[in-house]
Amino acid sequence: MPLALLALAVGAFGIGTTEFVMMGLLPDVADDLHISIPSAGHLVSAYALGVVIGAPLLAAATARMSRRTVLIALMALFVAGNALSAFAPGNGSLLAARFVSGLPHGAFFGVGAVVATTMVPPERKARSVSLMFLGLTVANIAGVPAATLMGQHLGWRATFLGVSAIGLVAIASLAFLIPRDHTHAPSTGLRGELAALRSLPVWLALGTTVAGFGALFAAYSYVTPMLTGAAGYAETSVTLLLALFGVGATAGNLLGGRLADHSLRGTLFGGLVSLAAVLALFPLLMRTEWSAALAVTLLGTAAFVTGSPLQLMVMEKAPAAPSLASSANQAAFNLANAGGAWVGGLTLAAGWGTTSPALAGAALAVLGLGVAAAAYTVDRRRATPSAGRVVTTHVPEGSTALHR
Repeated sequence: MPLALLALAVGAFGIGTTEFVMMGLLPDVADDLHISIPSAGHLVSAYALGVVIGAPLLAAATARMSRRTVLIALMALFVAGNALSAFAPGNGSLLAARFVSGLPHGAFFGVGAVVATTMVPPERKARSVSLMFLGLTVANIAGVPAATLMGQHLGWRATFLGVSAIGLVAIASLAFLIPRDHTHAPSTGLRGELAALRSLPVWLALGTTVAGFGALFAAYSYVTPMLTGAAGYAETSVTLLLALFGVGATAGNLLGGRLADHSLRGTLFGGLVSLAAVLALFPLLMRTEWSAALAVTLLGTAAFVTGSPLQLMVMEKAPAAPSLASSANQAAFNLANAGGAWVGGLTLAAGWGTTSPALAGAALAVLGLGVAAAAYTVDRRRATPSAGRVVTTHVPEGSTALHR
């Protein structure tokens, strides 16, 4: 694998850190800015909104630019957004800064995935994407806990300055390691890129992402009350258990990339089935501490096995607009985050129990499996030769015959 993938992983590490660290800093931010915890929670939503809006817009706007230049520019915007967050004087300006920080997220992963696949042989495409995503999963193991500790001891503003420093390292890595001869965008232009997204297979692939990762976030958004209320863990132990989720996600990401290079569709189906099974077993696994720790690890593994296959499938369904489709898939991931958390919250509000969000997640995983099956059926029908085509048969010399 080319060393240039390391530069993409460094950028992914910084993005993953800033995306998830806000959850751990909410009490500190709320106290410093004299706002409530729910109001501080809007900072998470502002970032996600930036991802959803920025992913397709920035990818489309930069469709004819060198991808190397685009990646560096996106990371520069990321640095600026986090620096603005560090110096934000109040809640309103911090909301705007978090929105700006989220804008380059989806486009960076989208364009980065395309660049990663152009630097390896076809049989290693999924693995290259998984290695870029490795930065995101490792951020959950090391980046987020370290940044949270920094914020708790040095102040939350120091955390965003630290994330900005990671972004500067990523810019230097991209400039030094990404080769120029692998980064030229196709000449289809903005209109061609947008037209490529009209395909039904593309939308089915995006729908699979929303449902499949919505299953993850339906449970993961409420994993802390599950661990403390059902499994009996102390709140001080939750950070370590979330690191176990990151370990599982890292293992699943690497496994999914390797398996998808052999069977893209098989890996996707297998991952969704595994995810549904793990989530369905959550109420049972949350009865003891050791099984709850196992459940959190398996959740990360099963969910992220599907990450690389989903990203690659969307790109393959839109060959004329891989950057835009790939970025749109990142927006779909964030829609899954918001939608999954909403569905899981409905089960809690209905009084169905602490572990009920996991069962809602299992239902979403089954839905994702159904959408993936529909996508497979559409692909098979499009690949099947038309029944009305004209074929030639062998006939005696001197005569001809055509049969339908």
